[in-house]
Amino acid sequence: MNKKNEICHNGIVKSVAGNKIEVTILAKSACSACHSKSMCSMSEMEEKIIEIYNFKQNKYKPGDKVEVTMNLSMGNKAVLLGYGIPFIILMSSLIIAYHNTKNEAISGIMVILSLTLYFVILAMFRKKLQNTFSFNIKENQ
Repeated sequence: MNKKNEICHNGIVKSVAGNKIEVTILAKSACSACHSKSMCSMSEMEEKIIEIYNFKQNKYKPGDKVEVTMNLSMGNKAVLLGYGIPFIILMSSLIIAYHNTKNEAISGIMVILSLTLYFVILAMFRKKLQNTFSFNIKENQ
């Protein structure tokens, strides 16, 4: 696959168990590489664990350096599901609830209930989404 169509992160294999491999990656914010980060509290670096299910058995062991890749279109879909749709639900339920009730407290509760329902439905489809958002793994060059 073309590098322009992939999201790539270097990582280290944390564990291999059955048909699942866990890879630790270091997620950096854009400002983490800034030369002024020591003077600013905005820089952040966070370790994340990626679960990968499609890999060659017995090839990897804990401590191996690997490159985790994901198709760019899957990343865009993840952003839509995680941020885009919830924002649309938030705004539309707020506008509709406030228009009908003229009460900010009730409108706020309706927004929270709407978003909770969305994320519960998303959690119910977790297994299907896990198959859709598959990561691949390849050795570092």
